[in-house]
Amino acid sequence: MKKRVVVGLSGGVDSSVTAYLLKEQGYEVIGMFMKNWHDDTVTISNECPWLDDSNDAMIVAQHLGIPFQAIDLSKEYKERIVDYMFAEYQAGRTPNPDVLCNREIKFDIFLQAALKLGAEYVATGHYARKASFEKDGKTVYQLLSGKDPNKDQSYFLCQLTQAQLSKALFPIGELLKPEVRAIAKKIDLVTADKKDSQGLCFVGKVHLPEFLQQRLQTKLGKVIEIDADAPVFKNGYAPDDLKNLSAHFELSPEQGDVIGEHKGAHYYTIGQRKGLNIGGFEKPLFVIGTDTEKNVIYTGMGEDHPGLYRKALFVPNVDAHWIREDLKLNVGESRRYSARIRYRQPLVGCTLHQKEEGLYIAFDMPQKSITPGQFAAWYDGEELVGSGVIS
Repeated sequence: MKKRVVVGLSGGVDSSVTAYLLKEQGYEVIGMFMKNWHDDTVTISNECPWLDDSNDAMIVAQHLGIPFQAIDLSKEYKERIVDYMFAEYQAGRTPNPDVLCNREIKFDIFLQAALKLGAEYVATGHYARKASFEKDGKTVYQLLSGKDPNKDQSYFLCQLTQAQLSKALFPIGELLKPEVRAIAKKIDLVTADKKDSQGLCFVGKVHLPEFLQQRLQTKLGKVIEIDADAPVFKNGYAPDDLKNLSAHFELSPEQGDVIGEHKGAHYYTIGQRKGLNIGGFEKPLFVIGTDTEKNVIYTGMGEDHPGLYRKALFVPNVDAHWIREDLKLNVGESRRYSARIRYRQPLVGCTLHQKEEGLYIAFDMPQKSITPGQFAAWYDGEELVGSGVIS
């Protein structure tokens, strides 16, 4: 019997080639398109409209001679992803919906739908790889970075569990993007030259302020500029003072000067440069802090402003996730890893310290724009071992 696999056909070239490769490998392949979004009013015109994607996915399935169906997960997507996004922004944190989308939608709701069709696996067009080995009589699954260093998407899968990985296939993880496009052209796929989608997972490229304004009201507030020499940045903490090294600077309006107005602190994120619309400074302004309760945003001048950098970050125990559960640290233990705090960021050396209150990640070099609500992911070489929500 051929093993049955459901491919999440998104209407893009990566998932199209994924379906082709699996069919060539002898799997019984079913293509399924996930419709997760209805509201086109906040998407930028002609950027990843779901209708075009659905049609392209259907054409690809016909071309490959595989069954095709669409599944509407917009209710679950709204509850698990969109509502979460609004709540996080409201609280002054910056969520990562793409990471949550993989954990909650593709490898949960979508996976369950695939299993009901008798599938043994679900496959996606992620540039990531999977491996496994036996330990103490059970199979341990590993999530590895994709072979293409420019497209590695393992970070977006950083919240997957052993159970989810056991059912996942990533056929293009061993390929480079140009190789994927070459395969698509060779077999004459309609998606061969299609641009990669951008923006929110399944929503497309959105005007984020307009998107957030559906639920979060505009509210005028002050923009404060804080000088790089302000006393708040002269902390002089000991190098092992993890609690202070990972804490965010205690900023207040009295520490700087009012330089403008904004329409709501919850629309801004640490490290943001665009959207401030304030000129007249020698160097570009960056957001170095937000206060949604007082509705104030704090800015600093220049990329080297000390308010942009921290030496460590903190992940509460409840938000720490180990893909490799067998490597989980005990209280008092420390271990060397490499980590990244955003997609495409080069991996940097760090030490993980497990304390009673949670996990501290101390970097070898200060990191720019460590943002609450985003995910830090830690790696052992090519293997993504765990991740956590930055506090």
